[in-house]
Amino acid sequence: MILYRPMDIVELRLVYETGMKHFPPRKPEQPIFYPVLNLEYANEIAKQWNAEGEFASGYIAKFTIDDKYCAQFETRRVGASRHVELWIPADELSRFNDHIAPPIVIINSYFCANFKGHVPTKFGLQGKDATSQFVSLAYSLGYSGMDFICEIAANHVAIFLNYSYWMQREFSDQGINKVEQERVLLAIQKIWTDVIPGIPLPMTA
Repeated sequence: MILYRPMDIVELRLVYETGMKHFPPRKPEQPIFYPVLNLEYANEIAKQWNAEGEFASGYIAKFTIDDKYCAQFETRRVGASRHVELWIPADELSRFNDHIAPPIVIINSYFCANFKGHVPTKFGLQGKDATSQFVSLAYSLGYSGMDFICEIAANHVAIFLNYSYWMQREFSDQGINKVEQERVLLAIQKIWTDVIPGIPLPMTA
């Protein structure tokens, strides 16, 4: 069974920290975990709710889970015909996670203009927002390939969480043309598979 989970950057970071294998426990005020059954609905939530929320980000996770196991849970239609969710009680989420076939992958994302991204606390990207990080990485690639590699390894959390934003944003106002932008993105992709094997970078539809 294929399911989709819209989320913001905070929840995605928690999923990433599991190696893209599990979803984090629910908060006390969240009795239900509700992935959705179709991509159209997932896009709607990510764009209209998550991206418009506090962290200006909406990501869509896609994952596969055992059909027989999921048959025990109720599906709920909460609006139009496409608005169908699978309702998992919070105390069942740990067992639900055990039936996921990893990795969970990010297949689309949305951002508002005030997106800051994950801001690192160390090395060359320390204290920089997502836009400034990309500019710094472009500069680093231009003068020292080794520093570029080390920065990706040291700040892989920021690279993962901000990558799909970098794919969508234009950096001409930062002095980086489209050709240079693509060069940096491709360099990140090539290094990523060696630094963090088994976890694909987020993509955009």
